[in-house]
Amino acid sequence: MTFDKSKLKYDVNGLIPTVVQDEKTGKVLMLAYMNEESLNKTIETKQTWFYSRSRQELWNKGATSGNTQQVVRISYDCDGDTLLVQVTPAGPACHTGAETCFNETIIEEKTDTRNVIHQLVANIKDRKENPVEGAYTTYLFEKGIDKILKKIGEESAEVIIGAKNNDKQEVTWEVSDLIYHTLVLMELLGVSLEDLKEELHRRHIEKQGESNE
Repeated sequence: MTFDKSKLKYDVNGLIPTVVQDEKTGKVLMLAYMNEESLNKTIETKQTWFYSRSRQELWNKGATSGNTQQVVRISYDCDGDTLLVQVTPAGPACHTGAETCFNETIIEEKTDTRNVIHQLVANIKDRKENPVEGAYTTYLFEKGIDKILKKIGEESAEVIIGAKNNDKQEVTWEVSDLIYHTLVLMELLGVSLEDLKEELHRRHIEKQGESNE
């Protein structure tokens, strides 16, 4: 797929601001600038390339640190003067070693729960790879698939009971338990969130195709 490069609007210095976002979690990782050459290299190599305004030269993210960014998607806004690059990061984006450059909060009216599923999956994976004595997740992995399946069955039944009771809070609790134990099972069997997304996307596209026939 090609795009009309004339739709992009560079500033007087030939630069365009570029927002880099984690494609899986949706977290904004950094803001940098591209010129036409760095954009072309990004498209060609599928790795992010930027233009350094201070050094006045191109730079490849992760070339020295190893914290590369594999490009998944590049989009531009309605005015054509800002790029959005969605990536799979191989490490932290910030030079400080932080996951994202945006770590300082000016105002926060509620807890940010947008990435809770990905955080939970990461925690479960860590418990599997680094068991902690007394931790419930470690206990589940030690007991194995039969115990995990038993818990999934119990939580499924609890969801049904909560729904029959028309109890929103109970359903919230039990669905949360069901999701957690399902994620443990997925980690045990090597099923990732990306596997689920791809399957749901495939079904969605097929359904769209059927409706258009």
